[in-house]
Parts: sequence; structure tokens; C-alpha cells
Amino acid sequence: FQTLTAKRETVNPKLTALNMEFARVEEEIEKLLNTLTGANAVLLSYANSKIEELDTHRQALTKEIAALSAEIMSPEQIERLSVYLNQWEEIDFEDRRQVADGLISQIRATDEHVSIEWKI
Repeated sequence: FQTLTAKRETVNPKLTALNMEFARVEEEIEKLLNTLTGANAVLLSYANSKIEELDTHRQALTKEIAALSAEIMSPEQIERLSVYLNQWEEIDFEDRRQVADGLISQIRATDEHVSIEWKI
């Protein structure tokens, strides 16, 4: 019943999009900083508030990128999980829990429905 596979280079479209957005925000901050030489007080105030806004967005992107990067499974992790799955009947509860932690991102349950979000 085992069909766990991983490519050497896993491409996560959401992670790629977040990285592109992060680069765009960084570039926009850099442009604002470069335009501040010789600026008047009004322009400095505007630039400062815009930079604070962009920095807040950049920090949120950094957290989201870190969270997504942590969820990406390497081929080595897939191989380890495969070994455990092949020996499922023989492994103890703690090993089974670690396998579930490696495969499941989130479980949502109600009285009528159970939803499992997988990492793979």
C-alpha cells in the first residue's frame, strides 16, 4: 500500500509566490530609501509611514515562508516514513505518532465531518 515518493527538487507554488512577493516588497523598500536623499519633511513622513507598512508586510511574509518551508518534506524524510509504514504493525505507539506528525499538517473534526490536511 505504499506510494510515498518525492522529487529531488520540490516546487511549492505558494512558497514561490511568497518568495516573489517578498522580493518585490524588499525592492519597494529599497526604492523608497533611495529617494529620500534631499527630501522635504512631508515626503520623509510619507516615506516613513510607507516603509513601516511595507516592513510589517515583509515580516508577515517571512513568517509564512518559514512555516511553509518547514512543512516541505525532503526525500530522506519520505524514505524514513516509508520504512515505518512498511513495518506499521511492528512499530510502537510513539513511532506511529511521529509518522502521523510527519504526514499530517492539521486535522479538523466536527460532529459530522473529519478533514485531514496532509503535508504530502
